[in-house]
Amino acid sequence: MLKETLKSLFTRDLNKLKLEIESYNNETTIWHIEKDIANSAGNLTLHLIGNLNTFIGAEIGKSGYIRNRDLEFSLKNIPRAELILKIEATLKIVEHALDSLTDEQLHSEYPILVFKEKTTTEFFLVHLATHLAYHLGQINYHRRLLDK
Repeated sequence: MLKETLKSLFTRDLNKLKLEIESYNNETTIWHIEKDIANSAGNLTLHLIGNLNTFIGAEIGKSGYIRNRDLEFSLKNIPRAELILKIEATLKIVEHALDSLTDEQLHSEYPILVFKEKTTTEFFLVHLATHLAYHLGQINYHRRLLDK
């Protein structure tokens, strides 16, 4: 049950992320930062893509993805169309990985120590869903505040 719920939430929110990026009137604003806004929508999108491809795609789905976290925040001006393709590819990777996840794996210890203490895969996947939702909200505000 939880696996299907998580799959539904990741699908919903990655599609919302795609819609947010598509909704910018001015494509260059995707990469704009101003005053106390530390990260652009583009960089937050790259961060979410890297995060999900690492912790779900590579670790659970064995996709072979290798993360370069620094680039998630230093790359700039990637075309909107390329970001959208990356989001779509990430959604497929996440869906495939979650489809392959067994109940035993879900309730077992997540294989990587990410926090100070070990967690279950179940706990960590819920964390990843809330992390996606958190940054999705930031991107929504970024668009509404800066894309005029």
